[in-house]
Amino acid sequence: MTQVLPAPPLVAVVAAAPRRFLSVLPVIALIVTLALPVSGDGGGTLADAVSGLVVLCCALRLVRGRRRPLSRTAAVVLGLPVAGVAVAATGAASAGVAAEGLGRYLQIFVLVPAAVLLLIRDRRDARLVAWSLVGLALWQGAIGVHQFVTGTGASYQGEMIRAVGTFGATDIMGMAAVVAFGLVCALGLALGSGPARQRTAAAVCALALLLPLALSFSRGAWIATAVTCGAQLVLAGLRRAVRVFAAVAAVAVVLVGGLGVGSAMLQERISSITQVADAPDQSVTDRYTMWTAAVDMWRDRPLTGVGLKGFPDHRDGHASLALSSGSDTDGAGAGFRRQPLLSPHNMYLLILSEQGLLGLLALAGSWLALLVRGLRGLLRARRSAHGLDCALVACGLLVWQLVDFVYADIGGPSTVLTALVLGFAAWWALADEGAHDRAPEDAHEKAGDR
Repeated sequence: MTQVLPAPPLVAVVAAAPRRFLSVLPVIALIVTLALPVSGDGGGTLADAVSGLVVLCCALRLVRGRRRPLSRTAAVVLGLPVAGVAVAATGAASAGVAAEGLGRYLQIFVLVPAAVLLLIRDRRDARLVAWSLVGLALWQGAIGVHQFVTGTGASYQGEMIRAVGTFGATDIMGMAAVVAFGLVCALGLALGSGPARQRTAAAVCALALLLPLALSFSRGAWIATAVTCGAQLVLAGLRRAVRVFAAVAAVAVVLVGGLGVGSAMLQERISSITQVADAPDQSVTDRYTMWTAAVDMWRDRPLTGVGLKGFPDHRDGHASLALSSGSDTDGAGAGFRRQPLLSPHNMYLLILSEQGLLGLLALAGSWLALLVRGLRGLLRARRSAHGLDCALVACGLLVWQLVDFVYADIGGPSTVLTALVLGFAAWWALADEGAHDRAPEDAHEKAGDR
């Protein structure tokens, strides 16, 4: 006769939970800091400081546990960007500029991603991080919707209606990126093989985040989110993809067509995406002018580029007269400011212009390796029905970031999320034991993805 063991007391389970997730708590703390209002203009932020603590906590855990830091493959993939950045640092305008640029690139593309990879131990940790990103997105999204409704957001076409969350008018892409990351996480969790209640909650969160994403008026975030969510749906299964596309279309019709939520402005913003040659707005003109300038810089020094943080110094010598003097920001608790255009707003062209082919091949090669290995793990997870939600989240976040890099680059308080996203993707693609090959941590995964 099989002996039935008594269930552990609830108090013991609750008390053990913090110890269970102790390893990943620094990563959660980093996410929490991004829910706080951003103070100060430029320079380091609280999130940057906490990202340093994440790296320190990871180092201390490695020393205490006497663990091998990274596998050989992980060390090579995450270490690739160091080569291009180090060479480009030698071409910087001064030693101070070189040190600043080198530190920033190592923080975002090497150190913090490696720390996140090592601090996420299994799929339960990964799900906690994913739900934390969803929670952050809902918080920032709620603030953004309130800003739109009350007219307290950033300036857009003369009205203070642009949803920017706590990031302010100087980082208008911050809330859009946070909400998009949360939406991608929620969709991945909804399409996975977890309990039905959790999948339903995740689906509701994903639908709720569509509104603040729309009110961010961020064309780059819209494009990256549409591409990523479409890829997630197709990878999870075509039949479900059709059902979800139908549901999203219905919600969009109700919100925009039926209720008229920002319909005129949204339609105008969407149509401006294709207006490249036919009467583009000034922001589009500035963007393509800076892209052309970045390519010209690369042609001058094709192998190593003009040096780290060298784009602003060489911009005027390569940009045409169509480039404006800067972009206007106003609202969301700040006064009117004229912000200079100091980057091409395209990560690939920024790397190409400042680091040359060497830097671009190193960084893009690292990201491509993560994507290929992540997708291979996703296909295995889909066949085994174990960890599909984590696979969809990890690959979705990476795809979103790589697509968004066509329209944005690093900069601003939300940049540390780029490092977290790369670390999450690296955990799925490069974890020593193979995150996608581990046994399921909960009984619900045994039922498969139906």
